[in-house]
This record gives sequence, structure tokens and C-alpha cells, in this order.
Amino acid sequence: MRVHAVAVTYRPGPVAPLLEALRDQCDAVTVVDNTPGGDEALAETCAGLSIDLVTLGDNMGIATAHNIGIDIALAAGADAVLLSDQDSTIPDGMVEELSDHLVRGVAAVGPVPVEGDDVLVYTDHRYGPKRAPIRQGATEIEVSFLLASGCLISRDALENVGGMADSLFIDHVDLEWGMRARKAGYRLLAIPSTILVHSLGDSVVKVPGREQAVHIHSPIRNYYLVRNTIALTRTDLLPWRWRLRYVYWIVRFALFNLAVNSDRVTRSRYLLRGFVDGLAGRMGRYGQ
Repeated sequence: MRVHAVAVTYRPGPVAPLLEALRDQCDAVTVVDNTPGGDEALAETCAGLSIDLVTLGDNMGIATAHNIGIDIALAAGADAVLLSDQDSTIPDGMVEELSDHLVRGVAAVGPVPVEGDDVLVYTDHRYGPKRAPIRQGATEIEVSFLLASGCLISRDALENVGGMADSLFIDHVDLEWGMRARKAGYRLLAIPSTILVHSLGDSVVKVPGREQAVHIHSPIRNYYLVRNTIALTRTDLLPWRWRLRYVYWIVRFALFNLAVNSDRVTRSRYLLRGFVDGLAGRMGRYGQ
């Protein structure tokens, strides 16, 4: 299986260890950089590692960046595309392990992402995806969706399901693609034998009585999360019970972010705009 890695970056710090791991485990690597104006240090790193770099010159969104990289990978003859962000640590042997599980009928496989004490694996429940415990001895877990970073997607699935939804820009891109793949009859699998250390890049707040920490995003990310959640609930990709749960969740999310942050006026504008644009179907990059 010829695996082509696509790593998306945005104002990255040092990424040489990540890119070296991808280069050593994959047949080819393409970096797609969303940093406005480009990043000289990244360009030097890629040149030193003989890795192809596509500089977009502006932040085009993670979905568009993924699609650009995916198109390059498929045109180069890849049998599968491995997606990565800049904040993950690729363990030894991960790509080979994932490849063994990417069989007919499986759209994508991924490692078990871990951030601190949180295991970021989501399985189906009556009212939507929920984080799932990893059963001892499990070799595969059928999941609701896979986080994009570390996700190995088959060429067959990309050709039949299509790429990422550019209109989402960022947030829920992996959820939307996963639901499309499942609607087309494919399975998604997480592989417990390989662990990927991942960072969402946000601050967290511990809420009394809640085991999981709550992530605090920037105001603009609040906008995208609200807008894209509302937009997804207006499609037929989610079962109706899931749509109810997501509406409940995003309202609670908005109220929580207003309660715990001091920039309430700014956040309230972004949150309100997110609800309005989601209902109106105004998608793409904020302000465009």
C-alpha cells in the first residue's frame, strides 16, 4: 500500500520531529501551510527533509488545505492518504499498523488519540457520539467518526465519498466527512494498539462534578463551532436524535463560554453570528 501523508500547518512551531516521523513511515509527504504570508522556518525545515511544501499564502481553512493535499496525493498514485496536523506525535510503526486494518468496506482507520487524560474516541449512542472506554483486548473499535490527525483514508473512499467540506472551513470537518462515509456504507475504525498523543491547542477548565475537562476556544472558534454545528443539524447526515442532542450541546457550550470568559461582549457577537449564519446557511470563511 502506497501511503502519502498530508500535514496541514498554521503558524507552526518546530515540526521537524513530526515531519521526520511521517517521512520515515510514509512513501511521500506533502505539507500544506495555511500561514498568512508563509513561514520561512517551515520552508527551511521542509527543504532540509526533502519534503514538498505547498504555501497557500493565507488561511484557507483546514478543509481546503486537506483537499489540496489529498488531490496531490491521489494524483501521485497514493493508495491511501494519512492526514496530520502540526500538534500530534506520530508513534513508531503507526502507519504500518493502521494499514493492516484498512480493508475493503473500511473508509478510514485511525489511532486512539489521547490528550492528557482524555481518550478521544467516539462511538454511537442513542443521542449522538460519546467518548468510549477502550475495552481490554479490543483490536478494533467501530467509531462514529475519526479525528482528522492520524486518520488513514483509503483511495476508494476518497473517490466515492469525496473530500472534506470546504464550506465548514474548520471544526466538525472530520465529523461531517465521517458521517458522509458511513452514509455511503463504509465503516470507520480506531485501532487501540496505536496511541497518538494529540493536542487541540486550547486552554481547559475543570468543572466541579464533571470528569472531563472543558476546552475553551478563541471567540472566532466559538463562531465556527456554533455555525457548523447548526449547519450540520440542518442536513440529513445526522439521525434526528443526534440533531436534538447537538442543538442542546451547542446552546450549553455557548452559555458556558459566556460564563467563564471575561470578553463576554466580543464572544456574544461571535456566538450570535454563528447561530444566525448557521441557520441562514452562510458558510465558508468568517466575513467572506
